Amino acid sequence: MEKIFLYDTTLRDGMQGENIFFSPEDKVKIAKRLDDAGIHYIEGGWPGSNPGAQHFFELAKDMEFKNAKVAAFGSTRRPGKTCEQDANIQALIESGAPVITIFGKSWDLHVESIMQNTKEENLAMIKESIKYLLKHDREVIYDAEHFFDGYKAKPDYALKTLEAAVEGGTKCLVLCDTNGGSMPCEIESITKTAIEHFKEKPDLIFGIHTHDDCAMAVANSVTAVHAGATMVQGTINGYGERCGNADLTAIIPILALKMNRDCMNQENLKRLLNLSRFISETANVPPVNSRPFVGKSAFAHKGGVHVSAIMKNPRAYEHISPDLVGNIRRVIVSEQSGKSNIEYKAKELGIDIGKNGANRHQIVSSIKELEDDGFEFDAAEGSLKLIMEKLTNQFTPHFELESFRVVVEKDKERPCYSHAMIKIRVGNETEITSAEGDGPVSALDNALRKALTSIYPQINDMHLVDFKVRVIDGMDGTDAKVRVLIESRDKNNIFSTIGVSEDIIEASWQALADSFQYKLSLDNKDIIHNNKVK
Repeated sequence: MEKIFLYDTTLRDGMQGENIFFSPEDKVKIAKRLDDAGIHYIEGGWPGSNPGAQHFFELAKDMEFKNAKVAAFGSTRRPGKTCEQDANIQALIESGAPVITIFGKSWDLHVESIMQNTKEENLAMIKESIKYLLKHDREVIYDAEHFFDGYKAKPDYALKTLEAAVEGGTKCLVLCDTNGGSMPCEIESITKTAIEHFKEKPDLIFGIHTHDDCAMAVANSVTAVHAGATMVQGTINGYGERCGNADLTAIIPILALKMNRDCMNQENLKRLLNLSRFISETANVPPVNSRPFVGKSAFAHKGGVHVSAIMKNPRAYEHISPDLVGNIRRVIVSEQSGKSNIEYKAKELGIDIGKNGANRHQIVSSIKELEDDGFEFDAAEGSLKLIMEKLTNQFTPHFELESFRVVVEKDKERPCYSHAMIKIRVGNETEITSAEGDGPVSALDNALRKALTSIYPQINDMHLVDFKVRVIDGMDGTDAKVRVLIESRDKNNIFSTIGVSEDIIEASWQALADSFQYKLSLDNKDIIHNNKVK
């Protein structure tokens, strides 16, 4: 099994993506998770370009890495300067990173038109920079920036830049599709040509670095490996400048499961989804549901024919088992659902729907009616579970609403002010509480929590993480129905609930109440399970 080295540049190239930012402390946490996942190289930033990167390398000096080597990134020396005179080169050394990755120009367009340099001086910059860094006892990786564009423009010169790097002493040449415009067929032929050019140096490692401007970054990376590359650079979730970098959350399982390459062990592969979510949350960027392998929808099935098939054999509509990458199979119930969807979903949610089919028919009919009225259960599985329990007489409410009142005040001196008073029944007891909030929904949330916390202290573990409102039919103007989706989470679960009404407060209450009912039903289930284990 051929060894492939994984080189993560989320903390440098990934941060060049729009709206992506990590503090030095964030970067330390991410580096630790990448190391735990078995990544071989972690690029921490460009220490000569900003104080934040320098601070990360200061923090990283005190860290112990089990699997990864930390790399500092920078450019070759500037034209007309020696390496001793170049501040960026000196910053790379002072970073203390055991690996230094430097990039140089492969494309004559950049050398002559952008840098206004000579091609001869560019070759000297590459060779001398690598030689100087190696004298300081560092592993040096050379990134051949714009290599594929450079090769297509002037192949002989592009190869000379690689020769200069090898003459400088590097053992690793990374071919970069910096503009993201190359096609897989070009990547394959040019990578093979470059490897063949150095056939007398079998110890050289060739790497690939691609961008996603033509939606080819993953395909191009995999193609380069097929052509002989043994290092792949990329970012978690594909974060990066413009359209992003090659997404390691797709590349890693492709290499490991499809191409039988040794890049990550099975145990770490099962943590891939959690790694993706952790970095997404740290970046404060919502996860992409349709992301292959680790997306919420990657193994989701909605069509009745599909669900019927996977109940017999999941391979019918799944290319791998989702648990291999830490994901789960999901069956979505909607107006397009058949009885197979209901049967599968009921089993998944722990609901007994009987064996005569009557309950399945009733559930399908009721869900289709509700969705025709504006509900959308493929985005609200928490509410779906509660409705299925109600339709099969298995729902036991943890509280019941008697009434609520919400007051919103506004004057010229201050923004809107909201106050809610709520009356609920829990068993035979009545609770009446009031609370303030930043808005009417916040006030209702606070009042309901206040009423329930003394009875159900586990409510404190749950908090709202997303609130969405959508007008269902804008033709009715302000009288239109609205759909409210609330996403909540506790220590172990993320769940969504829904409400629909012509009144936005009523719709919000429906979704809010469902989120509390669902949370409490989860906790009761956990209590039952734990008692059985004991």
